Amino acid sequence: MSECKLDHTHADVKSKYSTQEAYLPDDMKALFEQFFAKEHSQDLLNEVFHLLKKYDLAAEEEKDTRNNRLYLILRNV
Repeated sequence: MSECKLDHTHADVKSKYSTQEAYLPDDMKALFEQFFAKEHSQDLLNEVFHLLKKYDLAAEEEKDTRNNRLYLILRNV
């Protein structure tokens, strides 16, 4: 994924999640509910946004990589 110079808000990440939710593993959805209930650093918001960006278009191998990173983040915040 390329570097982005934009800072994404909590609302941006939530909006991006809602567009990609149907493509994510079912067990990840409860973790996102917990994630959105808390405040997070700008770096973390940006990272989650970019992991979700165009998730539906990613190849299976890329989705696996993104899933691993998302699980790591969501289970540790």
